[in-house]
Amino acid sequence: MAASCGGLGWALRAFPRPAWRGTHSGARGRLMPEYDAVVIGAGHNGLVAAAYLQRWGVNTVVFERRCVIGGAAVTEEIIPGFKFSRASYLLSLLRPQIYTDLELKKHGLRLHLRNPYSFTPMQEEGTGGKVPRSLLLGTDMVENQKQIAQFSPKDAQAFPRYEEFMNRLVSAVDPLLDTVPVDMVAFQCGSLLQRLKSLSTLKPLLQAGLTLGAQLPQYYQVLTAPITKVLDQWFESEPLKATLATDAVIGAMTSPHTPGSGYVLLHHVMGGLEGTPGAWGYVQGGMGALSDAIANSATAHGASIFTEKTVAKVQVNSGGRVQGVVLQDGTEVRSKVVLSNASPQITFLKLTPQEWLPEEFVGRISQLDTQSPVTKINVAIDRLPNFLAMPNAPGGQPLPHHQCSIHLNCEDTCLLHQAFQDAMDGLPSHRPMIELCIPSSLDPTLAPPGCHVVSLFTQYTPYALAGGKAWDEQERNAYADKVFDCIEAYAPGFKSSVVGRDILTPPDLERIFGLPGGNIFHCSMSLDQLYFARPLPLHSSYRCPLPGLYLCGSGAHPEKNITWSCAILTIAGGGVMGAAGHNAAHVVFGDLKSM
Repeated sequence: MAASCGGLGWALRAFPRPAWRGTHSGARGRLMPEYDAVVIGAGHNGLVAAAYLQRWGVNTVVFERRCVIGGAAVTEEIIPGFKFSRASYLLSLLRPQIYTDLELKKHGLRLHLRNPYSFTPMQEEGTGGKVPRSLLLGTDMVENQKQIAQFSPKDAQAFPRYEEFMNRLVSAVDPLLDTVPVDMVAFQCGSLLQRLKSLSTLKPLLQAGLTLGAQLPQYYQVLTAPITKVLDQWFESEPLKATLATDAVIGAMTSPHTPGSGYVLLHHVMGGLEGTPGAWGYVQGGMGALSDAIANSATAHGASIFTEKTVAKVQVNSGGRVQGVVLQDGTEVRSKVVLSNASPQITFLKLTPQEWLPEEFVGRISQLDTQSPVTKINVAIDRLPNFLAMPNAPGGQPLPHHQCSIHLNCEDTCLLHQAFQDAMDGLPSHRPMIELCIPSSLDPTLAPPGCHVVSLFTQYTPYALAGGKAWDEQERNAYADKVFDCIEAYAPGFKSSVVGRDILTPPDLERIFGLPGGNIFHCSMSLDQLYFARPLPLHSSYRCPLPGLYLCGSGAHPEKNITWSCAILTIAGGGVMGAAGHNAAHVVFGDLKSM
């Protein structure tokens, strides 16, 4: 097929096909002039918020700029016959309460759980007729220890203790994801009743401290130290440390040597699906099927969802309170509240009239760190990659390692750091960190028979290139060719199997999905932009200085979008968590009841 299809010539622009649409391109009935709540953006968080509000009797409408719902959680048929999770591509972090409350299984969500889940092949010469080594990790601890023992028997013995240590931290932090951060404004400046109510938000923090107990200092180090320092205390083998470290830097413009990178690792080990802790999976039909299920839940209770309806401005009445939105075509839609699933930057710097926001607030929003290292490449292939470290079966059917997150150029943490250093110099990494996933290995509906779709989550690529260069077609293709050359070294024949590709650099991710700087989390997951400092200190309760306007997207606590990727609280990945939408809906509903 590769030859007949013209190989690499099958690029995205050669096929101006419509997006893979859900059933919500036209909402039930016509657009009404007034609703209780308007949600800007039909990303997964916006859909979650709308679904909850509508279930509680709040008449809610969602406006989406694109022709497809889901934000970054979309399925698009970029190349005829090949359906891609174009941005986020893995599921693990979706909150169990959301899965249950919104009855997502009833509304069509089907999952393919992965086990094993991580495969790191080595680039080395086989000896004595043996293939190169690899590290394959899954849910079987005994088998994991056998795999790790190839590189270090000492590490194999330490690994169960490490997992137990991390799981205890997860059990402490996990409840914080489903609660509103401590309301520091109410705590400091509110009435006596407001101060007393804000005390209740301290309970999850206190409970987390009790769970960690006397080991709190060690856990504090995990959250604040470089991930290399944390892993060096546990392990000696570079393949294991580098594999684990990928989860600490994926999606973030940080090195394994950057302080605080351990926190991102935590996000990547927090997930679970269908009652299985730590499980990662592919969504049947791609990530857009998850967004469709959430939207189905919302519309089943009466919510309205409109695509190709761009919100141009948030309307404010003379009393300084939100009163609705104005669409790009001039249509005015009134509402009591507005929830924005857009980034903090778009919400407060573009959609909200600046005269209604404090100057200091606007200034700090404009200074949010949005650096992103990610270039996502979606690839159509006519046969499975054949890795030297684990050759394909004679019949070409998928093997266990094909369902994994496959880590390339990840044999050593020094490789990850050097890739980061390249980006700091304004250059795409010479040897990029690559996470390769093949969702069609478990879901054959995504590609024609015998063919597959491949997701390449790569870094590090700077938003702005050195020397004032732009990410034009030549630069995009040069970087993608470099990535393909790297894959070819691990799996000869990969390049000749390629039918087509879709290259999304940081500017592309910003333009298509509205991700500032291409950042999949809307703003960086650094310690100064988390919990009650997300997006800003004193503004982490989903409310903002303008009454009636709320933030419900990934720029609010606790969201990590992605998984974008597989290991990241992941959040890699991504992950698609929905907690920001869930928490914001609770805050909005409480405020509506008191109005």
